[in-house]
Amino acid sequence: MENTSYFLGIFPLLTTMVFLPLVGAILLYLIPGFSGQDEHTRSRVTWFTLGVSGLTFIVSIACLNRFDPSVVTAQLVERTPWIERFGVQYYLGVDGISILLVLLTTFLMPIIVLASHSVKTNLRGYLFHMLVLECAMLGTLLAFDAFLFYVFWEFMLFPMYFIIGIWGGKRRIYATLKFVLYTVVGSLLMLVGLFYVVWAYAAQNGGEITFSLYELSRSVDLSLSEQIWLFAGFALAFGIKVPLFPFHTWLPDAHVEAPTGGSVVLAGVLLKMGLYGYIRYAYPLFPQGAAYFAPVLATLAVIGIVYGALVAWAQEDIKKLVAYSSVSHLGYCVLGFVAFNALSTTGSLYQMLNHGISTGALFLLVGVLYDRRHTREISEYGGLASKVPVFAFLFLVFTLSSIALPLTNGFIGEFLILAGSFQEFPVLTAFAVTGVVLGAVYMLTLYMKTMFGELNEEKNGSLTDVTPREIVTFAPLFVLVFVMGIYPQPFLRLMEPTVHQYIEDVSRKMVKVGSPIEEPADGTSYAQKSGGNAARAQLAFESFNVERVKPVANSPLNFEENL
Repeated sequence: MENTSYFLGIFPLLTTMVFLPLVGAILLYLIPGFSGQDEHTRSRVTWFTLGVSGLTFIVSIACLNRFDPSVVTAQLVERTPWIERFGVQYYLGVDGISILLVLLTTFLMPIIVLASHSVKTNLRGYLFHMLVLECAMLGTLLAFDAFLFYVFWEFMLFPMYFIIGIWGGKRRIYATLKFVLYTVVGSLLMLVGLFYVVWAYAAQNGGEITFSLYELSRSVDLSLSEQIWLFAGFALAFGIKVPLFPFHTWLPDAHVEAPTGGSVVLAGVLLKMGLYGYIRYAYPLFPQGAAYFAPVLATLAVIGIVYGALVAWAQEDIKKLVAYSSVSHLGYCVLGFVAFNALSTTGSLYQMLNHGISTGALFLLVGVLYDRRHTREISEYGGLASKVPVFAFLFLVFTLSSIALPLTNGFIGEFLILAGSFQEFPVLTAFAVTGVVLGAVYMLTLYMKTMFGELNEEKNGSLTDVTPREIVTFAPLFVLVFVMGIYPQPFLRLMEPTVHQYIEDVSRKMVKVGSPIEEPADGTSYAQKSGGNAARAQLAFESFNVERVKPVANSPLNFEENL
């Protein structure tokens, strides 16, 4: 195994970060002192899990410390044969696209653990599944072998299934089954497409089999029709996970029925995996298929932005309102990436971080309110600002972050997305702007109805303000709202070089060698420069035969070519 860096001089950094939560989860069940249900045992279980998740976060900071933003290929690479007969490798790496998502994952988990005091039954089992889920999420973000990626991708499903199914609300079984069925259907399509690509590579390389993402994206030679069909399968799998309209219907049910920690990890990290899949796998493997479907994906993203905002406005359940706001906000992330220029793609990645912070905090706030009143109906509240002023202040800050007020983190991401997307999809971007207005309407309406007006003493007179423990939980998120909104450059600097190189590499593969004007008999596409760094392949099918796409030789595609 080749390792460029170690933790404490002994353990390979990425492997340590991925599997430390899994080791902690196993120890939760092996240590006898964690088996009780009394308050003292619950406290020990919480502190132990907090220590494991905190140490994982420290390891991720060590990765950041060794990360060089100017290097656009994978760093801290750990690579060794796994299933040699089938070309499967244990292949981990991190680059400018994944580094901040990794940090977001390890950052949110200790916060989720701190908020777990509301779990009244089998806290050990709940935290066990949270740690297992963290292992799966980190593995998904760091895997550079397609088979390993798929293993971690599917592994994410099981702990989330139990978190919602055991610790969820009254309709948890329905929500869990819907979540699983949607995800499995999409994942199976992706698996079929993945095997097709691997066998195509083997047929073109003397029977050699590999699942290395770099080798597949660099060398496999697929026809235009193959790319279109294969991208469609991958796009469905990742679109369900985003979730992209109209595949979003599982999300509100999952959010509403999930426990508070489950909603935070779902909004903060899991939903980002769909967009990460587009970026890391679908676009490099099928660039012309991606170019063909770009207008469709952009249109669906804008529909999701407006539709999600309108449905959120109509909700009477606070948690369901925040859930539909996620559909709207993630539509911006999809639109930004599909526009495929450096400005919008950087904004999309940045907005994924912002959404995890602001929406994660809103779900935590809803959980605090629900723990005290056991209802999420907006009509049950009113005048809370006079009764719980610190809670009202926190709710206001994260509400303003959610609606992208300048000087908050949400503004930077949305501005970059809209500015970059307008270069490629001016009409669709104009419609997307209405989502900004609608977002302000439904969030400020929610705040007005719950925090202002007359306080109902009978219903809410006994409410208590946030506790010191809850303040500690919200403090890191509160700080990041303003740090990322006022001084985003340290975060943007980590991703920008890789994003520029990534767009250049994939764009070159979107453009087929040869001119369709000179060779109309068998040309299938022509390239038009757009968005500064992107080349949008315009595909025409009227009377053209399918021609194989010529791969660009020696294109790094953000991976290490010679290890």
